[in-house]
Amino acid sequence: MAHAKNHDYHVLPPSIWPLAAAVAAILMLFGSVLGMHALDPTPDTPYGFVDHLRTYWLALIGLAGVLYVMYAWWAEVVHESHAGDHTPVVRLGLKYGFILFIMSEVMFFVAWFWTFFKHRMYPMGPESPAVDGPWPPAGIETFDPWHLPLINTLILLLSGCAATWAHHALVHENNRKDLKNGLILAIGLGVVFTGMQIYEYSHAAFGFAGNIYGATFFMATGFHGFHVLIGTIFLAVCLIRVYKGHFTPEKHVGFEAAAWYWHFVDVVWLFLFAVIYVWGRG
Repeated sequence: MAHAKNHDYHVLPPSIWPLAAAVAAILMLFGSVLGMHALDPTPDTPYGFVDHLRTYWLALIGLAGVLYVMYAWWAEVVHESHAGDHTPVVRLGLKYGFILFIMSEVMFFVAWFWTFFKHRMYPMGPESPAVDGPWPPAGIETFDPWHLPLINTLILLLSGCAATWAHHALVHENNRKDLKNGLILAIGLGVVFTGMQIYEYSHAAFGFAGNIYGATFFMATGFHGFHVLIGTIFLAVCLIRVYKGHFTPEKHVGFEAAAWYWHFVDVVWLFLFAVIYVWGRG
């Protein structure tokens, strides 16, 4: 036959999703910039929630488009797997692609660690660079790493253990019950971690603006918290798919990617705890 498939690769048909994703992302980012320029609250005229909605309407439309494209595109990928298009070669390619994605995420966090290292080792002061300034900067009261940050560390590590338990239950035992229980536990602990992090932020004795410690602290831990949120959603989607009967010991790339991502989040937090909370407190 002229169009018979005689290879292990998946040749995709034309798709609208790449273009739709690009347009939605441009709308979201362009709308965000417009909103930031338009947002000019003063003590006499503070901005409320409705004012923010009016200012960022284009960004919100773009965000809705991005979320819809993510759902629709990944739904097609799942359908392709069920249709038998994900051969061993295709699954290997998906894994390599996700490994490259995690490597790019690692370099993203390296940037925040790098700036923290620079300011921690060579803090700026009135007589810099001849004489280093104080660290932490004057007036900054850092967190005690051996209380709430340590508890959060244990919570996230336990969540990673639960994800590993779920992965082992699927791959080595095909135990659907333990798979579900492990995912539920991992998701629950991820939610607890996020709640504890929000509680910690609400009790911070320093702000984001006006000092380099607060800026680097909130950017590094804040982006990590965002990744925890994304990872929690990732695991929750896997749990929904488990209840729908998806994943087998042989075919579970989606779940494996979620587990890898969750362990990446764990490792990043260990470095954040050691560098920012312990070494960085001065």
